[in-house]
Amino acid sequence: MSGHSKWAGIKHKKAIIDARRGKTFAKRLRGIEVAAREGGGKIEANPTLADAVARARDDSIPTDTITRAIKRGTGELEGVTYETLTYEGYAPGGVAVLVDVLTDNRNRAAADVRRIFTKYGSSLAEPGAVSWMFTKRGIVMIPKASVSEDDLLALALQEGAEDLSDQGDVWQVTSAPSDLPKVRAAIEEAGLPVDSAQITMEPSTTIELDRAGAGPVLKLLDALEDLDDVQEVHSNFDVPDDVMAELAAG
Repeated sequence: MSGHSKWAGIKHKKAIIDARRGKTFAKRLRGIEVAAREGGGKIEANPTLADAVARARDDSIPTDTITRAIKRGTGELEGVTYETLTYEGYAPGGVAVLVDVLTDNRNRAAADVRRIFTKYGSSLAEPGAVSWMFTKRGIVMIPKASVSEDDLLALALQEGAEDLSDQGDVWQVTSAPSDLPKVRAAIEEAGLPVDSAQITMEPSTTIELDRAGAGPVLKLLDALEDLDDVQEVHSNFDVPDDVMAELAAG
């Protein structure tokens, strides 16, 4: 919801200037391989693959590199077999955290995630302890200045969008994960800019934090995302807009 969306927006802006581009590329390609392995290599028939490919293109990964990753996933080219895992836990302040992992070494991934949780004063939880608080959703973020609420709502609803909400300087369009590719395509075909579009886990409730509370949570999430095996980190914290702006600037 709002807190998650604000954090997603900050992450998107960070990604633009992220110097660790090589690591980002590797994670994107790993996601493509697994999506192709689990759902097939046809983008139009595999929403998860379509999302992974779109995000890779957003990061300017070359088309031939994406194609090879799909072929590795479908077995047309030799590649590494990755396992999909999810770890659940609590950050400082009782914030719920979900960590999506793609790894070729389960023991290494578990040890790395556990080490980061411990280092940042957080704790891992049993499977199911926090995942029930999240629902998988397709999220598209569009600059508010580019379109009116009514026009965007009419366009998005035609393609299966479920909700439109105001997130400060952007509109957030929410859909079922399977509808994300066509919702994004319709928005782009209408000539509207897309800040970000991804399948993510949306929390049902959020915990509001002040600057002191948000700092430790952000450090934990950054450290988790820096792990090679970690694909995505989801959380349910929220902070006031002015505090988030200060944290982003810092």
